[in-house]
Amino acid sequence: MSNLTIGLGGICIALGLIAFFGTGAASFTALIPAILGVVFIILGVIARNSVEARKQSMHGAAVLALIGIFGSFSGLVDVIMSFGGEPLIRPIAAYSRAILSVLLIGYLIAAVKSFIDARRQQQG
Repeated sequence: MSNLTIGLGGICIALGLIAFFGTGAASFTALIPAILGVVFIILGVIARNSVEARKQSMHGAAVLALIGIFGSFSGLVDVIMSFGGEPLIRPIAAYSRAILSVLLIGYLIAAVKSFIDARRQQQG
């Protein structure tokens, strides 16, 4: 799970940088995915290097993903609505938020599955 977290962090950093430079470096809010990515990488490295802190860092990453979903889900809704003819006001921002939302939802599902599997191994 730590490798997945680090990989997600790298993808989030790339997404943030692409969005930032895609908007002509006009909006620093485009870097929010990159900031999340740095935190994911830090949590993944902590989980990889410290057996004692693995559980806490992975739970922290799951909470961060959940917070990120709440913050980016509107972009996914905007993009879905645009397929029905509703124009996007800021397409790069909407697509960036939509991609981030999908990535974080997938990560959160994988994290919950990992937590359940770990609990089953402890019990069995």
